[in-house]
Parts: sequence; structure tokens; C-alpha cells
Amino acid sequence: MTDAARPAGRDPGRPAVLAEQVEGYLLWQARVAEAEERARAFTAPLHWLTGAQREEIERHYVRDCLTRARADLQRVADRCRELRGEYEERYRVLRMRCVALTVAGIAVAVAATLVLTATAAHP
Repeated sequence: MTDAARPAGRDPGRPAVLAEQVEGYLLWQARVAEAEERARAFTAPLHWLTGAQREEIERHYVRDCLTRARADLQRVADRCRELRGEYEERYRVLRMRCVALTVAGIAVAVAATLVLTATAAHP
């Protein structure tokens, strides 16, 4: 990943980022192992296949499974980015509203104090 494409705070040397990368690697390796196991289970009852045919079918099966898994993960990642953008926008709007209400509340309190002070000074 280039520095321009790396999100802020995502320094690859940080332990948390490294842990996420290791976790991602291990999860992908588990997916690969699962695809290989499923490929063997798929070809097991096909007794008429030669060894080379069985290996080729298993390779195609694994490649197909991993292609689909990668596409699924990409869709999930894309949706996560969309949701993050939506929530960041909502949070920005909410923060602006809170600041506006706080400023309005302070203005009302200052105005009320001024009115009370003025009426107390001039009975």
C-alpha cells in the first residue's frame, strides 16, 4: 500500500496494525484450507477420475471458491467503507447541531442574565 493510499493512523509498524494483518492472513489461510478440503470432498466420490484429473478438478474448485470468497470480502469491505462514510457524515451533522444548540443555550443564558441584571439595577 502506498503512503497516499494508507489511511491515517495505519502505520504498518504499529502492533495493532501488524496484529490485524496477521489475523487477516490467518483467516485467509483458513479459507484456503477449507476450499481445499471441500474440493477433496467433492472429488472423493468420483472414483473413475485419474489422479491428474482429480488434481485438476480440485485446483479449479479451489480457485473458484477463493475467487468467490475474495469477491465476497471485497463487497463487505466496500460496504464497510460506505457505512463508515455515512456514519462520519451523520456524526459531523450531529456534532454541528450540538455545537449550535450549546451556543444558542449560552446566548439565551447570557441574555437572561443581562435582562435580570438590568431589571435588578433599575427597579
